Amino acid sequence: MIALTRAGLFAESITRAFWPVWSILFVVLAALMIGLQDVLPLEATWVGGVLALLALVAALVIGARRFEVPTQEMAIARLDATLPGRPLQALRDTPAIGKGDAASEALWQAHQTRMAQRTERAKAVEPNLRISYLDPFGLRYIATLFLMVAFVFGSAANISSVKDIGAPGGAALASGPTWEGWIEPPSYTGKPALYLNDQPEGGLELPQGSRVVLRLYGEVGALTVAETVSGRTSAVESAADAEQSFDVVQSGVLEISGNGGASWGIAVLPDGAPTVMATQLPETSGRGEMTLPFEATDDYGVVGGTAVVRLDMSAIERVYGLRVAPEEHPEVEVPLPLPISGDRAYFQEVLIEDFSKHPWAHLPVEVTLTVEDDAGLTGTTGTMRFALPARRFFDPLAAAIVELRRDLLWSKENGARVAQLMRAISHRPEEGVFKQETDYLRFRTILKRLETNVSHGLTGEKRDEFAEALWALALDLEEGDLGSAAERLRQAQERLSEAMKNGASDAEIARLMQELREATEDYLRELARRDQQQGDGQENQDTAQNNMQLNQNDLQRMMDRIQELMEQGRMAEAQQALEELQRLMENMRVTQGEGQQSPGEQAMQGLADTLREQQGLSDEAFRELQEQFNPGAQSGQSSENQGFSGGEGRGQAHDGTGGEGRGEGEGGGETGQSAGQQPGQSEALEDRQQALRQELNRQLGNLPGQGTQEGDAAREALGQAESAMEGAEEALRQDDLATAIDRQAEAMDALREGMRNLGEAMAQQQQEGQQGTAEAQGSGQDPLGRSQGNRGAAGTQEGLLQGEDVYRQARRLLDEIRRRAGEAERPEIERNYLERLLDRF
Repeated sequence: MIALTRAGLFAESITRAFWPVWSILFVVLAALMIGLQDVLPLEATWVGGVLALLALVAALVIGARRFEVPTQEMAIARLDATLPGRPLQALRDTPAIGKGDAASEALWQAHQTRMAQRTERAKAVEPNLRISYLDPFGLRYIATLFLMVAFVFGSAANISSVKDIGAPGGAALASGPTWEGWIEPPSYTGKPALYLNDQPEGGLELPQGSRVVLRLYGEVGALTVAETVSGRTSAVESAADAEQSFDVVQSGVLEISGNGGASWGIAVLPDGAPTVMATQLPETSGRGEMTLPFEATDDYGVVGGTAVVRLDMSAIERVYGLRVAPEEHPEVEVPLPLPISGDRAYFQEVLIEDFSKHPWAHLPVEVTLTVEDDAGLTGTTGTMRFALPARRFFDPLAAAIVELRRDLLWSKENGARVAQLMRAISHRPEEGVFKQETDYLRFRTILKRLETNVSHGLTGEKRDEFAEALWALALDLEEGDLGSAAERLRQAQERLSEAMKNGASDAEIARLMQELREATEDYLRELARRDQQQGDGQENQDTAQNNMQLNQNDLQRMMDRIQELMEQGRMAEAQQALEELQRLMENMRVTQGEGQQSPGEQAMQGLADTLREQQGLSDEAFRELQEQFNPGAQSGQSSENQGFSGGEGRGQAHDGTGGEGRGEGEGGGETGQSAGQQPGQSEALEDRQQALRQELNRQLGNLPGQGTQEGDAAREALGQAESAMEGAEEALRQDDLATAIDRQAEAMDALREGMRNLGEAMAQQQQEGQQGTAEAQGSGQDPLGRSQGNRGAAGTQEGLLQGEDVYRQARRLLDEIRRRAGEAERPEIERNYLERLLDRF
């Protein structure tokens, strides 16, 4: 250990004394390998050499003075300092007192033994080679960096030219003229540069666009360059110039004539144009986005691309609003997506773009995909013709509004025609064309503004404003009223039925089926809540068993079957199954738990009431805004505001309640006034908006699901609704009805989002509470021989009409249905359902 420690001390001493020596050597060696002696003037080379030699001698002298040879004692002291108690020194010590005393000698011997044991664990001390305090500027690292660069970009062969320094003309002149050359391919090819002196004469393949750099040394004219690869015809430098450069654009010959010259036959590797092709026909996603898969290839890599969409006028059926000449619309250019990382020589991507709001939506178009590489070469798919994919509207009124919007964007000349059709659509609103009064009022307001602008000359800016308003109205009509579970379910069923008739895509079918599933779940929860409020828990057990019950999982299986039939194209069977589902939802009772409302159900009821009151308040604000633009319309034109929700359009809520306050109950609180009453019979609009906002704030404090992702999302959405209500209240106080209506719409959207998140949180809590507690309760089976399940748990289908006596079991089932259908004490709705079953089977 002592010898190794002493060797480490030698390394420390050498490093500290002679680090400048090898730093100077590294710099000199790097300069020689790079070849500075060949390019610098002779005088500069000699001066540099002398300075380097003097610096080296000085460094050696100073290092020799600083160098100190480590002794054995120094190594022992270094090693002993790393051990506890300095045992090496202790072993060499002698006792100063106590000689001849047995006890003292025994104690001393024990101490020596302990110190000897400690020396057995001794390890060699690592040398400390840190000399940053001697080299604060890191000169040794700079010298090392120079040497590494010389190894990469220089050559050890250049060192041999040192012996020729001082000779007349240098080595080059002594041996005659010489030359050097480099070939640099374009950077995008990824190919390395070539040193032309190392390339054997003969054939040489180079990428098109490669750069050739030549340097000629010696007497001017001793070497000349002849080439036919650059294709230059003008501004050509002399063939004997000392430095020449040009690009390789064609195959040909490169020759260096003279003593030591060489010749190559250059074959150019042309840069091929990229290619692109669509791998599938475009499809429409559930949200109306066009998805067009494509693939692109290039020999080196694609750097960009675009998709150009043009209107195919020759394929358009020029009828109705398309009969007039269209306005000029520029081609639509959409950048193609490229891989963020990886090789772009070949890749597959999907162009996703939403053209739903474009005037060409669903019209025949010509689409061309074009890609480009680094060399500026392009490749194209050619022209693809198809109807521009976009969102489809399955609500008839929404679809009609979207078509009117398209006609208006097609040409401003269609303004009068669009206004006439809008007036015809809204002629008799009481016949059920409009499901909500707000939609009718918005429609009529757009109509009157459009007629006014058409009469004074419709401008492009105003036309775009009307198109945006019609689009927003169509979206609201298509999405429906999320505040009513029954209305939402009905609209989901109607949209799905329209999709079957119009041949919807798989993505649209999936989206509509998801809406139907969510609406069904909301409707089931609403039915369960109403049953509890009506006291269904007081029915006796026999009556409950006699009621026809519909398991929620059965509904899910029916909806899965409908989706499967639609995806298989069996639309007639899918329509029949959907009608059967609608009848079941109308006639069957839903199995739910009994008892009082849970906190979550109370919160949902309170939020639903708040949403209805906000809707009614927004309706009244809209009517006042309409009265400002058309005084006397409310009293003089009864046909424009009648026929909604069973009322006359004079402040009644959409649910047909006639503007009654909801009072105080399980729904959570009392707002004081219904949002549907007339201003003359209630507080001002701003005061009622304030009361509604305060009620929502109170409900936020009692909201369940805190800590869960869905519960937190519900609180965030309802907080946004409260902020929007506050903005509406401020706008009402400033008599800015238009802004107030916008803020109220934002509040209703946020309320719906909060209710949806709260419903998901409640469903998740219910699912977690049911895990691990489901047990078989009794051996009862439903009429089809399946396990009946409990509280929505799915029963098995193992006994579904299986066994040896299936016909006898079917007979008993029909007899039981006939018996129950003949019992007059059963509810009429149940007997009607049983009679339909008998007619069917």
